[in-house]
Amino acid sequence: MIRITQIKLPIRHSREELEEKIKKLLHIRGLSKGITYKIVRQSLDARKKTDKKFVYTVDVVFKDKNTERQIMRKVHHKNIMSTEEKGYIFPAAGTCPLRYPPVVIGSGPAGLFCALMLARHGYHPLVIERGAQARKRKKIVETFWKNGVLDPDSNVQFGEGGAGTFSDGKLHTQIKDPAGRIQAVLQIFVDAGAPPEILYQQKPHLGTDVLIGIVERIRRQIEDLGGRFLFETRVTDLICEEGRLCRLQLSTGEEIPVQAAVGAIGHSARDTFEMLYRRGVPMGAKSFAVGIRIEHPQEMIDQALYGGAPDPFLGAASYKLTHKASNGRGVYSFCMCPGGYVVDASSEENALAVNGMSYQARDGKNANSALVVTVSPADHPDPSPLGGVAYQRELERKAWSLANGRVPVQLWEDYKNSRESKSLGDVIPSIKGAYALCDLRSILPKVVGDTIEEGILTFQDKIPGFARPDCLLSGVESRTSSPVRILRGPDMQSDIRGFYPCGEGAGYAGGITSAAIDGIKVAEAIAKKYMKI
Repeated sequence: MIRITQIKLPIRHSREELEEKIKKLLHIRGLSKGITYKIVRQSLDARKKTDKKFVYTVDVVFKDKNTERQIMRKVHHKNIMSTEEKGYIFPAAGTCPLRYPPVVIGSGPAGLFCALMLARHGYHPLVIERGAQARKRKKIVETFWKNGVLDPDSNVQFGEGGAGTFSDGKLHTQIKDPAGRIQAVLQIFVDAGAPPEILYQQKPHLGTDVLIGIVERIRRQIEDLGGRFLFETRVTDLICEEGRLCRLQLSTGEEIPVQAAVGAIGHSARDTFEMLYRRGVPMGAKSFAVGIRIEHPQEMIDQALYGGAPDPFLGAASYKLTHKASNGRGVYSFCMCPGGYVVDASSEENALAVNGMSYQARDGKNANSALVVTVSPADHPDPSPLGGVAYQRELERKAWSLANGRVPVQLWEDYKNSRESKSLGDVIPSIKGAYALCDLRSILPKVVGDTIEEGILTFQDKIPGFARPDCLLSGVESRTSSPVRILRGPDMQSDIRGFYPCGEGAGYAGGITSAAIDGIKVAEAIAKKYMKI
């Protein structure tokens, strides 16, 4: 096939205009049944706000290879080249007998995609999830936002689909994967009901309203292929003999035999981190980031980045900002949610954490993003692998106490002057859960609070209005990533043989797609070792 890159068209173009451009570049008369094309990538070039363009990469497929060769002989252009499509290939099964189905602990992206790949290739996995099924979980979370009564096992962090279910559902990733796993992940989402455009969009996303149905359909696929799920069940202990995992103890009191268990526990499974640490599973503290959420009118962000009101062809504008502060710390935007909501994402009693969430339409009145500062193990007094967990907990408990369980909110002008906010300006909070005006800055470590202040002042130069006096800060944003890394070797196993640390909670991913990819890699490792059941 022939790949064409850098095809630029006005944002309001038709499919026919794209096809005309392809024909012109290849010097062909038409796209017949023997000549088809697919969009590989679509990105936006908004550098000229009065002349915004979509930029395409397309693959043109020829039924007759001679036709392709003839075209390449007469077309000489740096953006036109021959290429071959390489699809993802799951490895062949190993030779070690598998007496028990593999167990996947957790049904977030890492766990779900690991289980799906194992199910597709004959391994009949058992998935154990501490939280509820997606629709029941949705009701539990919405009830929590209304009345503040927390379910520690089913919330924004725990339950079918993992923490990503209540997020903006971003699917783009910075990782490179020549094996084709990224495209395989996106195709699985499409097969489960996601819009097909995610296969080629520069920054694809799935809102919470879409994700809930998608994770349910993936679960049904796993079940149809012989997999099983245990919801509202926790793994409370690992039982090992001679350095090998033999059984799992469950919250029901049951013990189940196991040869291969995947620890896809998520970045907030602190009680499980503590259990693994007690059991001698090798782990270490890793850097993560903490900070606040900042809200602006989405209309203001659209004006700054697009030069006008949002265009249906573009959707709500998003930003990504970074700054190295004078104290040497980096501050950056994280998980930006266009047209989204700040959500109470707590998972422990008397502790409060926030996150951002969007629906598929991204049509909320405010844009929000985390502004966070990196925290290293040297920043917290506890030198143990769980020192970062203690650091997070301390911040979250301060946040809960500050507003008696409500989300603390502060206007930027008051944050800058370290004073309690008394009233709102023109920006009205878009928050899922109760909130209260207060002095949010007072609970932040000084280095974090000062670095965020410098960042906001600097970001004003990039986005006019970013430092408007009445923009809103809420907190605390503490769950950006796992504070621990559960160590594993090249075969994806821990030194506790048979235990496979996986995904974001184990410290090997940072988002929905990268977690799903890590889940697939662990499924591959199990398949390479064991025979099918």
